[in-house]
Amino acid sequence: MDITALLNALPGGVAQGLIWGIMGIGVYITYKILDIADLSVDGTMVLGGAVCITMLLKGYPMWLSMLSATVAGMLAGLATGIFHTFMGIPAILAGIITQFGLWSINLKILDDKANLAINAQKYNLMAHSGSLRTTDPANPLPFYENTIFVVAVCAIVIIGILYWFFGTERGASLRATGCNPNMSRAQGINTNVNKVIGLMISNGIVAFSSALLSQYTASVDINQGRGAIVIGLAAVVIGTALFDKIFKNFALKLVGVLLGGIIYYVVMRIILWFRVDTTLLKLFQALLVAIFLAVPYWKKGLSKYFAKPVKKGGQPDAKS
Repeated sequence: MDITALLNALPGGVAQGLIWGIMGIGVYITYKILDIADLSVDGTMVLGGAVCITMLLKGYPMWLSMLSATVAGMLAGLATGIFHTFMGIPAILAGIITQFGLWSINLKILDDKANLAINAQKYNLMAHSGSLRTTDPANPLPFYENTIFVVAVCAIVIIGILYWFFGTERGASLRATGCNPNMSRAQGINTNVNKVIGLMISNGIVAFSSALLSQYTASVDINQGRGAIVIGLAAVVIGTALFDKIFKNFALKLVGVLLGGIIYYVVMRIILWFRVDTTLLKLFQALLVAIFLAVPYWKKGLSKYFAKPVKKGGQPDAKS
């Protein structure tokens, strides 16, 4: 095993980790803020890339392709929200229905093809308003065209917008909806509207990250989103388990999710470096998520075990 090969692979892992970390931020909104398990993201993770790549191939500028991908994701979130609120379908089933329907929609967007590819040299994010391209050692990119830099800037902008939004009255009511829906309704908050808005924002961010991922790989595949919810949850769980005690600010919590995505993909690169059978990769992904999900539980158990024993009995009477 060559350590140089691992070091060369790490920048790619960081770039992918950042992209999936943005996706994790979308999952964070539904999973942590709204307390909803939205399984539609597996379909949205294909939808954003399909819309973006298709529009790029048709000659549309990058900014319009990215915007359209984000709007498409928000419409998918709207569909899930309507299924859940207006039709009374449980959130987890509403997400499954949306994901199921998106399979056909994604195929139609891809012109009934399983995948599409673009010329990574022709579509350059900065120079030609096209897509991201990976760093070629023989033709190094300036720092402002490097994938890690571009995606990091996108992530910072998204975190800034979310930090502002959740500080507004609407954002605060959305957080209250996830925290205590019954009390929120008693205070006159329309929780159904807030759930729909939260699902739209979440899926819009997921579709945006999908567009970034498709540009990074210069392709989009109908199976691109399979298991996406697991990776998104991994970013959320790892970020929460490792940084929740350190990052108290809402914006920093979102940064923790980004770091969780990076850690996840760096660990995956290290596992691949050990030449593990790739057919076992999904198993390792599941185990990694399970371990980080168990960390808070283990911490609680250890804190109880090492806690100082409390003396029984009341305080002695004070002497006059």
